[in-house]
Amino acid sequence: MSKLFEYQGKKLLEAGGFKIPRSMIIKSISDAEEVFEEIGSGVLKAQVFTTGRAALGLVKFPETLKDLHTYIGEMLSQSIKGYKIETLLFEEKLDIKQEYFAGIILSTGKSSPTLVFSSKGGSGIEEIVSKYPESVFFLDINPDKIPLPFELIPLLKDTGISGRILNLLSSSLISLIKTAIKNEAKSLEINPLVLTKEGKIIAADCHMTVDDYAVFRHPEFGIEIARELGHPPTELEKIAWAVEKDDYRGTFYFIQMEQNFKKGDGVLGFHGAGGGGSMMSMDALQTYGYKVANFCDTSGNPPASKIYRAAKIILSQKNIDGYFGSGSGVASQEQFHSARGIVKALREVDPDFSVVFRLGGNSEDKAIRILEDYTKDLNCSVKCFGKDTSVTECAGEMDRMMKEGREERGEDITNPEPHKFDYSFYTVTGGTVSFDYSLCKTCLSKVCIKECQGGILKEVNGVPVLNITKTEATSGKCTECLACEVECLAIGNGGGKIFLPIEGLEGGVS
Repeated sequence: MSKLFEYQGKKLLEAGGFKIPRSMIIKSISDAEEVFEEIGSGVLKAQVFTTGRAALGLVKFPETLKDLHTYIGEMLSQSIKGYKIETLLFEEKLDIKQEYFAGIILSTGKSSPTLVFSSKGGSGIEEIVSKYPESVFFLDINPDKIPLPFELIPLLKDTGISGRILNLLSSSLISLIKTAIKNEAKSLEINPLVLTKEGKIIAADCHMTVDDYAVFRHPEFGIEIARELGHPPTELEKIAWAVEKDDYRGTFYFIQMEQNFKKGDGVLGFHGAGGGGSMMSMDALQTYGYKVANFCDTSGNPPASKIYRAAKIILSQKNIDGYFGSGSGVASQEQFHSARGIVKALREVDPDFSVVFRLGGNSEDKAIRILEDYTKDLNCSVKCFGKDTSVTECAGEMDRMMKEGREERGEDITNPEPHKFDYSFYTVTGGTVSFDYSLCKTCLSKVCIKECQGGILKEVNGVPVLNITKTEATSGKCTECLACEVECLAIGNGGGKIFLPIEGLEGGVS
């Protein structure tokens, strides 16, 4: 789910006919005078994706301009979960007579929106239902046949409401339903929904989430990443999302969990595959006292190129002390694709720390050989395990390697620099596969052709060329298996090179 800030949700409610408090957005202390002149004393609220803002000192009630200056300075200097507060909402103070709860929740079990209302407000709906069940009603909504206001009146009466307020509330709830459906909300909650002493129904607060798969239809929301991050997206999260949103093959989920750490703090880059297995792997690391800089999930049979980009982004995190990868117990995808992606990233970054991976699943023996043998000449110490080694054992090996330091490396694998490219073609993600024929002609293995996943290469006069058209290669028939570079470098003559751009990442184009 993608979250909207309170002020964004309220603007959508207002556009749908709902009343919201008079308000202004604050980005700096310099906004204080204009805001106070416009609204006067009111309530100042930090715009953050967290609950319990009042207890955190993120809701204040300035009575004077001096108070407003002070509170703005205090809030904008704070960080929540490591992320700086950047936006504040200043609203008029409401003269409240009664508080209610109203919300729309998308019920996955019923595949329909559900309207929830309670004549009691001020706490979470779960607590309200538990303590005051008589104050609550639930109504399943058919988006193609939204109820009329009078149809809600009997339900409102059942919660103890009477009098002229019935018409006001019923009309407001219909506006709430329409707003949620129009904006494809997964949830839209108003707590409290208030009745003022002037007899107005106003949304005093708003929490709204949108289905990730609907975000692309709503550029007006300004959501940079269709992910439930719990914080404003970091630069690396934006870079990772740009990779994911344009490549439907498999899943690449990346979230930063630690920032501003120092070398030696025991913070590792983490690379998982499958949610449950990844959680187990992170728990295993924690038992040895390590933290993870990020959560990453590459599952659902992603190509080697996507694994490479994920690995490159993980490795770009400054001051990590190691790189650990482990996910599902036994993955169905061919594990050598993951191994090739990781090897390409490691060869480009050449880190000076320990690397441990568990690649359990199809062709795991081949994956282990690729990951360990093709990195022997690098600064990093690399160990890889298969399905018969537990996550706990892998974490223990990571701990041992980090404490013992770098092992002596074996015979170097040469890493020649092709001096020119005689033949190239583009791939589906904007990459380029190129060959230096002066090296290809003297290659005896022709491993690029033998290992080509799609069988799209053939040998002509001793060199590799496409067995399909370049247009077909660009449309996706080249699966970006990375054999042209990784296998060629280790077993062939080093004539193949693959350029895979990662927009926004320093050194992202290899």
